[in-house]
Amino acid sequence: MRRSLILDVVVQIVFHSTLLLGIFLLMTGHNRPGGGFVGGLVVGAGISLRYLSGGIDEVRRTVPFRPWTIQGSGLMLSATTVVVPVIAGRSVMEHAKFDLHLPFYGAVHINTAQFFDLGVALVVIGTILMLLVAFGETMPSLNNPYRRQESDR
Repeated sequence: MRRSLILDVVVQIVFHSTLLLGIFLLMTGHNRPGGGFVGGLVVGAGISLRYLSGGIDEVRRTVPFRPWTIQGSGLMLSATTVVVPVIAGRSVMEHAKFDLHLPFYGAVHINTAQFFDLGVALVVIGTILMLLVAFGETMPSLNNPYRRQESDR
C-alpha cells in the first residue's frame, strides 16, 4: 500500500496543533469546560492521525512508552489525588490551591485538581494507544495453521 504525501504533510502540520489544544484543554479544565478527559481525547486523536498516516510504527516512534505504562501511571496519579486527602483527615477528592512564584515567569496558581485531570488524561491516552496497538499489530501469517495455502485454493 502506498502512503499519501498529502496525508503525511497534513498530519505533520496538524499533529502539533492537536497536542497544544489537548494541553490547553487539560490545563484550563478545572476552571472551564474541558479537563483531563477532553484533553486526553484530543491528544489521542492526534496520535490516531499519526496511525492513519504511518501505521503502528509511526505511533511507536512518536510515543516511546508502552500504552499500559501510560494508562497505569495515570490511574495511580488519579487514585493518589483521591486518597491523599482522606489520609490527611479531609473529605474524598478535596483539593488544595498553591501559589508559587517562579523566577523569570512570575506567579503560578496550582490546584491539586490539575493532578487528577492529568491522571485522567493519561488513562485516556493509554487506552487509545492500547486500541491502536491492538488494531495495528499484524498477525503472523506464516505460522498460522488455519491459513489457506496457495496450493489449497
